[in-house]
Amino acid sequence: MNNATDSATPRRRSQLWLLIAIFFAPLAVAFLLYYGTSGWRPAGSTNHGELINPARPLPQLTLTSTSGAALSNDLWQDKWTVVYIGDGQCDAVCRDALFLTRQTRLALGDNMTRVQRVFLVTGNCCDQPYLDTEHPDLTEVRADDAAGQQLLATFPAPAVGRIYIVDPLGNLMMSHTPDAHSRGLLEDLKKLLKLSHIG
Repeated sequence: MNNATDSATPRRRSQLWLLIAIFFAPLAVAFLLYYGTSGWRPAGSTNHGELINPARPLPQLTLTSTSGAALSNDLWQDKWTVVYIGDGQCDAVCRDALFLTRQTRLALGDNMTRVQRVFLVTGNCCDQPYLDTEHPDLTEVRADDAAGQQLLATFPAPAVGRIYIVDPLGNLMMSHTPDAHSRGLLEDLKKLLKLSHIG
């Protein structure tokens, strides 16, 4: 009887060690893959645009529309804002960028009312027939006067020719190149709107 008990003890121990190995082996492999090799580690972020870190609060300025009207000081408040900075004659690159911002906003569906579009015009204002026809919802802002220049100084250089996202608190927080993948801007905005409880 004692011999049977003595021979069963090592077997039980080996079974216990086997169960422990089965449980801990996947954890050890996952730990090794995550921390031991850079190729298996997930990317640190999933955004398509370049984050502006830290976010830059836009100054409260009395800006002027391209028609000469004074704009409200809370232009950047309460809505997400997609900003394009460029020349008012709006060459092919400008037109493509404005088209991208328009189509992106429309693709947001029910959430499109949470987003506004702004064109900061750096000079040569403006191809108004084109802007009025193709982009009636676009807010056009002069960036060639003193207030506009002060505003532009907040944007990372080179600012002209880029698309920016401003949060509903007036913080400049992301930029995109106009030639970036067209779905990148849309996916970033969808994610921001989903996670945001403001704007």
